Amino acid sequence: MPKYLVTGAAGFIGRSIAAALLKRGQTVRGIDNFITGKRANLAGLEAMEFLEADLADPDACRHACAGVEIVFHEAALASVPRSVADPASTNRNCVDATLNLLLAAREAGVRRLVYAGSSSAYGDAPTLPKHEEMSPNPISPYAVAKLAGEHYMRAFTRVYGLETVVLRYFNVFGPYQDPTSHYSGVLAVFCRKMLAGEQPTIFGDGEQSRDFTYIDNVVEGNLLAAAAPAEKVAGQMMNLATGARITLNQTFAILCELTGYRGQPAYAAPRSGDIRHSLADIRRAQDLLGYRPAVDFREGLRRTVEWCRATPGPPSVAPP
Repeated sequence: MPKYLVTGAAGFIGRSIAAALLKRGQTVRGIDNFITGKRANLAGLEAMEFLEADLADPDACRHACAGVEIVFHEAALASVPRSVADPASTNRNCVDATLNLLLAAREAGVRRLVYAGSSSAYGDAPTLPKHEEMSPNPISPYAVAKLAGEHYMRAFTRVYGLETVVLRYFNVFGPYQDPTSHYSGVLAVFCRKMLAGEQPTIFGDGEQSRDFTYIDNVVEGNLLAAAAPAEKVAGQMMNLATGARITLNQTFAILCELTGYRGQPAYAAPRSGDIRHSLADIRRAQDLLGYRPAVDFREGLRRTVEWCRATPGPPSVAPP
């Protein structure tokens, strides 16, 4: 019987967590409905039991949680622009799905659920770095949906005793991130375009900054959250990031070095719902989990570019 369930297992972060668990010799079950996940991402995960199903279906959640001890909940429609265009779909695939999963986990006797929160919950408050004691101020339907999931996590710990841990991710990037979607992370799109000699688009003036976090750091944070003592982490929320920020213009310049691209970026109007600056205070994760980001931004970007070089991609990708 699988010890671990990974939701969104065919997606970027879910796939990466599942691969790390399998590498450690763990028994893993994955679930994905392929709205954004890719079947190709399951390559190399053949030892994982896989369910093609939708978490918006309560029966699918019950099946997925049966016999499982720990759940990594990575499934979501993780896109601010998509949520602005279609908030109802984001709510269904984030809020409804999360509640269904919590109910199924409680019924199945799951011990712990680690939830992929989002730094978008902080909104565009000028305070930097963002710390967990700040009042949330979501400015997009996606941010609202992810924050609702956080509140459900905390409530299920307090009311039902289910151990939950919320990790607020900050701009995760790395191998397996999808560059073909209009809603994909900016670095996945930039890497593919610039390697192909195509002009990338920056929305806004490029001086907006992000705490870009390489995928290996996020995977390690999740594994630490699953293993930490309940008395330290149950019901807790914490940032998971690098603790440093860089502008998109600076990022573009580094990518020019790494890819050999010689052109300039195109600039377009800022997108609705996007925040201006993002930087995490990661002291809580350091204190509670012993988390230390092992891969800095430049090294993570180098690894991502090398992976893109070695991995065939489409001839052209959509703007982020």
